[in-house]
Amino acid sequence: MKLQKYLEQIQPLDQTAMAQARQNWNSVAKPLGSLGKLEDIITQIAGITGTPFPTLRKKAVVPFCADNGVVAEGVTQSGQEVTAIVARGFARGTTSVCRMAHVAGADVIPVDIGMAQAVEEPNLISRCVRRGTSNLAKEPAMTRQEAEQAVLVGIEMARYCKEKGYHLLAAGEMGIGNTTTSAAVISVLLNVPPEQVTGRGAGLSSEGLSRKIRAISDGIAVNCPNPADGLDVLAKVGGFDLAGIVGLYLGGALYQIPVLMDGLIATAAALLAVRLCPAIQPYLIATHQSEEPATDMAMKALGLSPIIHAGMRLGEGTGAVAMMPMLDMALAVYQEAPSFAAIDLEAYTVQT
Repeated sequence: MKLQKYLEQIQPLDQTAMAQARQNWNSVAKPLGSLGKLEDIITQIAGITGTPFPTLRKKAVVPFCADNGVVAEGVTQSGQEVTAIVARGFARGTTSVCRMAHVAGADVIPVDIGMAQAVEEPNLISRCVRRGTSNLAKEPAMTRQEAEQAVLVGIEMARYCKEKGYHLLAAGEMGIGNTTTSAAVISVLLNVPPEQVTGRGAGLSSEGLSRKIRAISDGIAVNCPNPADGLDVLAKVGGFDLAGIVGLYLGGALYQIPVLMDGLIATAAALLAVRLCPAIQPYLIATHQSEEPATDMAMKALGLSPIIHAGMRLGEGTGAVAMMPMLDMALAVYQEAPSFAAIDLEAYTVQT
């Protein structure tokens, strides 16, 4: 299996680069650890890239666009045509994440990985596995082969970005119904009842929420996904956008490009990635705490603690992009602020 060959190539973080990064942080003329988690992430990025002095100059958000057959169960308040509309907006630079990315100095690289409707736009990369998944409440969302193919698309996108010279990526998505697929994945992988991990998504009514929970419960009962097999869970109750993000995480590790997680969908994808390849866990970088109820549960299961708590729930990769300027600022301190020696000041030491 081609995917398995990729998984076997993923190596641990570069501990030497991380040790040098920690040493450099401690030499900067400021109280030790005073930039908190920002210091930890820059150190982590040193381990991912294999250099104690990484650059984050060229950045991009990669939104994977796909549709989900489960919308037939009335789990959303909008139709699949919205996915195509927003994907077109990605390509034309008009969506929320596009405007945020412009401010953050990042490009937007949208990918059609499984939209129900084809969109012809010069800036939209076409890697469509199938024109939307099947209705998971009735049958598997996709075949195992399609799930693997979609993950490989994500790995391919990481390689593409590496070849284009990008230093930092953010995982994005667009797909009506994908909070349903994400809640289903998290329910299975964490062995938690659907009603505990299912939120209102883009503003569902109480009746709509009940339909959403029922669709997830039916899907799990009908398909019997194996929680020990990440690809099986993805194929039976997941989505192509989730699969693309899984591949982007794996490809980031393979090609030494840090990938920022976004909210619920990206967190569900992270759980799948870790189930497929436990070695990926140290590569994961959490950005923000989504308002969707499953996110906190999944973050804790992954051992992650997001930095941004802003009540965001927009998707598209917006939370991950919001993190980019913070990392630019942290890196400026790390690389450009004077050392204790440079200002003739005795260095701080760890007090016991």
